[in-house]
Amino acid sequence: MKKILIVEGNLKEENTNFSKAGIQTHTQSLKDSLAFLTNELALDVVNPSSDQNIRHFNENLHTYDGLIWGGSSLNIYNDTPEIRKQIEFMKNCQNKVKNILAICWGMQVAVTAAGGQVKKAENPHIGIAKEIEINTKGLSHPLYKGKSRKFNSPAFNFDEVIKLPEKGICLASNKINKVQSLYFEINNTKVWGLQYHPEITFEKMISLIEFRKKKLIEIRKAFKNEYDVDKHISLIKDEILITDKRKKMLELQNWLNQLN
Repeated sequence: MKKILIVEGNLKEENTNFSKAGIQTHTQSLKDSLAFLTNELALDVVNPSSDQNIRHFNENLHTYDGLIWGGSSLNIYNDTPEIRKQIEFMKNCQNKVKNILAICWGMQVAVTAAGGQVKKAENPHIGIAKEIEINTKGLSHPLYKGKSRKFNSPAFNFDEVIKLPEKGICLASNKINKVQSLYFEINNTKVWGLQYHPEITFEKMISLIEFRKKKLIEIRKAFKNEYDVDKHISLIKDEILITDKRKKMLELQNWLNQLN
């Protein structure tokens, strides 16, 4: 049985807001997806921003077969104490954990900790990333074994990677984000990074859009009005009808398969 550490990227306050709205935390979503794929995992969860026992995890990182670092509503360039704690923890992980799957925010933290750069994107993904295309290097990487060369995926991000870590390799892109996935090695650690969310359902993405509707219109200026939001949600509902759950999560399955 493989031992996996899940890192919760959201602050406690955000997860409380999720729960009050009846929305799963990202850790809960990830646990559900992993349970769908296998029952042969031992899972621990840590929140580097707030957990008081973080020292215990730092001292025992070497005992994990792999680490999965999920999404968050944070922005890496805001440089808050909570974000700095996450970057520091990621640096420790990149020294002691051999296999890291870094998803969305997790990828942005991993890239920053390894010397890369993230900035606010010109355009966001809100609930869905369309026409992600695997490049030549991606086609030969185990991340995408069995994956269609071009695909859509759940996604929700306002930031993007603009500079890869040293010897980092971009594996896939789309019209919104040049770096939709990447691979790099640091110390003895292999990092697989995804800007999108194979572990989250489109249904949850719709719930997040509805939960953030006012902010998306008034602050983010991502939509003009509620009609535009509803039209976008309708497009995602259409995607649900043609999505194969296992194929959507193939990257997660492929990462689990290569753990040693």
